[in-house]
Amino acid sequence: PFSHLSCIVFRFRSLCRLQRIRGQMMTSQAGAEILVEKVGNAGVITLNRPKALNALNMNMIRLMYPQLKKWETDKETDIVIVKGAGGKAFCAGGDIRAVTEAGKIGDALAKNFFREEYILNNTIGTYQKPYVALIDGITMGGGVGLSVHGRFRVATEKTLFAMPETAIGLFPDVGGGYFLPRLQGQLGLFLALTGFRLKGRDVQRAGVASHFVESQKIAALEKELVDLKTPSIEDVSRVLDSYQKRPYVLQLTMSHPCIPAALRLFQSNSVEGIVHNLKTDGSPFAQKQAETLAKMSPTSLKITFKQLQAGGTMSLQEVLVMEYRLSQACMYAIRCCFFCVCLVLVDKDHSPKWSPSTLKEVSEQSVEDCFSSLGERDLKL
Repeated sequence: PFSHLSCIVFRFRSLCRLQRIRGQMMTSQAGAEILVEKVGNAGVITLNRPKALNALNMNMIRLMYPQLKKWETDKETDIVIVKGAGGKAFCAGGDIRAVTEAGKIGDALAKNFFREEYILNNTIGTYQKPYVALIDGITMGGGVGLSVHGRFRVATEKTLFAMPETAIGLFPDVGGGYFLPRLQGQLGLFLALTGFRLKGRDVQRAGVASHFVESQKIAALEKELVDLKTPSIEDVSRVLDSYQKRPYVLQLTMSHPCIPAALRLFQSNSVEGIVHNLKTDGSPFAQKQAETLAKMSPTSLKITFKQLQAGGTMSLQEVLVMEYRLSQACMYAIRCCFFCVCLVLVDKDHSPKWSPSTLKEVSEQSVEDCFSSLGERDLKL
């Protein structure tokens, strides 16, 4: 545990880091981090931070949200397409580094970022016009929130999907508690706890993407979509279907040979039960997953397990309210020097010292407390 003096030094360093990050953000805002175009009757948004793999920051959220709201009621906008610049990523996540630095010193960014990001996620999830996310490349964390709740999510062979938050002392947010438990069997729980990466066509087979199109055809697909005249959901669906080589079939096995084992081994009523299943099974895959879970934050694992259990019967809006409570519990823990997000993300130390350090030490009450209402500070949608 940190001494009082250590925490003072810790927070002072965080304040200095946050000031540097904000300075960099102000500089980067001189260049457009979101590109907005009207092409015919289509609204096209390009996430434009390629050097940062299009990681989502507060400035981008505040540019994207009002634009989506404007297009939703604009009679001359019939479809919205969202994509990433640079060829490597759609969006590799949220700008967690800035948020966690803010969390350590109690800065308002730690509250506002999650609040505004989740409001944006809900806007996408309830959008009244065809919304197409071209997830051609790395799509993680915050990037998942910009895509998975939309009507159409187009993966390519370059798509890499993951929700790696338990490795940094957080939880799979941006509505992860809504879409993950709705995947096949225990697949969502497996992805949430381990941060396992899905690639290419498996992103569609898992149900994260609605369509799979070869990356070399994405430009032609986009052109055909923007050329549509007053398209209905069915019109957009027909175009997307025409670009798939073969019909979409949901397959439990997917192309990864270990997925069936994951679905079986992650069937349990507790994280401890899952760890027991993995150790008892003894296969190389099970052993690797047990080793992976052993590196994750024990508190994050238990929070995530409860989050997905609860989220399976909630609406997207209810889940986002729940996740905002969790986000603030995590920020409080960071401020009190309990979690080690700073070590993993900022100092590149991949051997964090979690507190509590074992699943056994994480009390049920401490997990329950993370889900408590924030009263007037609760997220309102």
